[in-house]
Amino acid sequence: MKRYIVLAFLIVLSSSLLSAQDKTSDDGFTPYSIFGIGEMERPGTTYNLSMGGIGIGDRNVRVINIINPAAITARDDKSFMMDFGVTNSNLIYRQGDLKSGKNITNLRNIVATMPIGKHSAFKLGLVPYSNSGYKFVSHETSDELIAQVGDIKNTHYGEGSIYQAFLGGAVTFFDRLSVGADFQYYFGHIDRHSDLDFNTGLNYKDITSGWEYVISAFNLKAGLQYSQPVGSSHEIVFGATYALKTKLKGRSTRYAFATATSSVDTISYDTKKITDYYIPGELGFGFTFKESDRWKIGFDYTRQDWRGMDFEATPSINYSSVTSNNFRVGFEYTPNRYDVRYYSRRITYRAGAYHERTYMSLDGKQITATGLTLGASFPVFRFYNAVNVGIDLGQRGSLSGNLVRERYIVINVGFNLHDIWFIKPLYN
Repeated sequence: MKRYIVLAFLIVLSSSLLSAQDKTSDDGFTPYSIFGIGEMERPGTTYNLSMGGIGIGDRNVRVINIINPAAITARDDKSFMMDFGVTNSNLIYRQGDLKSGKNITNLRNIVATMPIGKHSAFKLGLVPYSNSGYKFVSHETSDELIAQVGDIKNTHYGEGSIYQAFLGGAVTFFDRLSVGADFQYYFGHIDRHSDLDFNTGLNYKDITSGWEYVISAFNLKAGLQYSQPVGSSHEIVFGATYALKTKLKGRSTRYAFATATSSVDTISYDTKKITDYYIPGELGFGFTFKESDRWKIGFDYTRQDWRGMDFEATPSINYSSVTSNNFRVGFEYTPNRYDVRYYSRRITYRAGAYHERTYMSLDGKQITATGLTLGASFPVFRFYNAVNVGIDLGQRGSLSGNLVRERYIVINVGFNLHDIWFIKPLYN
């Protein structure tokens, strides 16, 4: 009965993730999501994000590492594991003398994994890949135009998300080399509006125009890890991942409507197939060095070439897509995982940092993001059940060149569930 309850909860939570993140522009509220396919989500669960986002060279039997497909063979061979997470983002924006803020809470991920055999396993899950959420409002300042037409308000806003569902498997050879692959499916929509409202001009119709993209694509991501013991209690793990370049399919719609008090006139409505957009291939390398169950340190590097992948250009903005490069470092420490007297010594403490050179370039300046992360795992009940908590303190963009500086505090909470499902009973 417990297994059926968990699986039912898995289905319900997956539906909740989709509905919660697909209603408004609150999916991901950042002005930089006006470009390309929006703001890219950092990969991984709360466990990874608490250590700066590392995971390519990480193997851990107590948590699900979804960054490298080969990592899921690090497990107890009779265990079922599930991870779901929630994220809360607190953001402050500044451009010159203008300031604003936003607070957003959403479900982040849901992942489950089970063994296939003694040295193999599979996983399935659903995570957000990118979010588009922004809103800019301005008013006409020309006295001559206001005298003729009245108050004119310009509103630019966007909403939507692209999600990634995946099903993957991995196998370990010779107890040291693990190889895995994820079959990925991207789907979602992005809607970008521009509204022109004549608030006091009764002889003029309001104009609503924009682009809507409905997107889907299949892809494959492969990964490998090699574990090398160092002495009697240390180990170093090398990892690599590669995701193929994949074309986006679907449709794009260019629309424009004129709205009066009691009527709506279609100015244009043109739908066409998406043929020129794609998600580029991603190459990643990483390693971790650890001492048994006490401490671990690791580093990840990923690269994606986004050049040439531009959605319809935003008027009056010199934007281009460039190659993204991400650097991440992380650390964790557990005083004594098996201490029976002091709970605080069984807690795992984590920290990390990252520097991201994103795929967005404005006026020839590549947008970067830099942050520090902190976190901890709090054991709950038996086995490897735990509540993971992480904090991400960072900044995207800058005040130079009339750019927007975005500072954020992101709180991630993940629930790691573990149980033994595959033991044959000795007695009926």
